[in-house]
Amino acid sequence: MSVTASFSRRARWRLPEIVFWLLAFAALLLPPGKHLLLNEIAILALFALSLDLILGYAGIISLGHAAFFGTGAYAAGLFCKLVTPDPHTGLAVAIVVAAALGAATSLLVLRGSDLTRLMVTLAVALVLHEVANALPLWTGGADGLQGMTVGPLLGHFDFDLYGRTAYAYSLVTLFVLFLLARRIVHSPFGLSLMAIRRNPLRASALGVPNRSRLIAVYTLSAAYAGAAGALLAQTTAYVSLEVLDFQRSADVLLALIIGGTGWLYGGLAGAIAFKVLQDVLSASAPQFWMFWMGLFLVVLALVGRERLGQGVRGLLAKVMP
Repeated sequence: MSVTASFSRRARWRLPEIVFWLLAFAALLLPPGKHLLLNEIAILALFALSLDLILGYAGIISLGHAAFFGTGAYAAGLFCKLVTPDPHTGLAVAIVVAAALGAATSLLVLRGSDLTRLMVTLAVALVLHEVANALPLWTGGADGLQGMTVGPLLGHFDFDLYGRTAYAYSLVTLFVLFLLARRIVHSPFGLSLMAIRRNPLRASALGVPNRSRLIAVYTLSAAYAGAAGALLAQTTAYVSLEVLDFQRSADVLLALIIGGTGWLYGGLAGAIAFKVLQDVLSASAPQFWMFWMGLFLVVLALVGRERLGQGVRGLLAKVMP
């Protein structure tokens, strides 16, 4: 089988993938009241997808991915207040700003071992959090960026209180960026990333430019995270320091762990499971929902992780690569 034929086979759409996206878009027809949660799921799924690009495919560990999420949120919020309320332009600006930050910080992150990268990514997020807190005239400080009035989508569709328009906007953005990510990971560029993750010395010996490849994927991941932050800012018309918190980075990492790394649908499946569990547990036990979430993750890590990889996760990875 030729290399071109192999790439074509890997990139071919499977029936479960088509069903998954049809169900996601069919959820727009659900009665009011569900779309706010669905919007949160779509945003977290995009954020988890961005983390999977560097963790699952390039092997770059990050504890501060919220740095790019928060940068995108603030960029979209400030652009909405100071320039134009058009959401599409604000989304594009947020992606560019987050990508620029990713390209700049990649020079620091890619130095040293995995432990060094963990500390550097965490440090970048903490520094940005303090910068945002120290500039209340721009960011609103602890009170958050308020007074945003986001314009209608395509000039006609206003953001409603029930979240239907917000979910449609986030879902379409997620789908478009997912298509791009899918094309990338099934390309020679994506295969070179996996080669670097498995054995960087061997990849380098084969002629793969490790450093430039990692910088490129880190920048792309930052752009995706910035898009997720922009969606949150625009669909809620509010940005707070919480978008830069460590908890934000921890949540997306947990979602990706639940779904599994190294396959694009892992972030999406993990986001669905994480948000549904959070919604159910917080509604049934508001005081102890974090305890039950933690217990679930412990059981998943100690008991079910290997079985899950051999069972449901393994099956889905085969039909939805």
